[in-house]
Amino acid sequence: MAWLWWLGASLVMGVIETLTADLTFLMFAGGALGGAVAAALGAPLWIQVLVFAVISVLLLVAIRPWAKRRLTEGTPDMRTNAEALIGREAIALTAVDVHGGRIRLGGEEWSARLAENLGGGVPRLDVGDPVRVTSIDGAIAVVAPVGVPAGGQPA
Repeated sequence: MAWLWWLGASLVMGVIETLTADLTFLMFAGGALGGAVAAALGAPLWIQVLVFAVISVLLLVAIRPWAKRRLTEGTPDMRTNAEALIGREAIALTAVDVHGGRIRLGGEEWSARLAENLGGGVPRLDVGDPVRVTSIDGAIAVVAPVGVPAGGQPA
């Protein structure tokens, strides 16, 4: 009957793993399955706990680092929210200078201002000019003409 407790513990740890996605509780769930097998074979409680501990530690030390590397291998560095807008192109809806203006960015209208580090070469952008977002300052998109890379220096 003790094997059912170990199986239940394994299931609970599996559910916790789905919430944390860190692969730690998954290793403990594997150890609990080992404890369930030991209990099903009639081992005393101290052996069940020992099997649980040994399997959990082995999984944490040997399998978890390898599995985490495999899961993150080749995945691009994902940018979200305002960070994802940096580098995107937009169109000036009004004249844009260092004091302000409006742009259409990803189907939305944004407040914008011209980046100040352009070396004085671009005092303002006119309506319809293509721009590139160089940074986000609160709710304001800081932009540069399309020919200027995200670093702000002319190409």
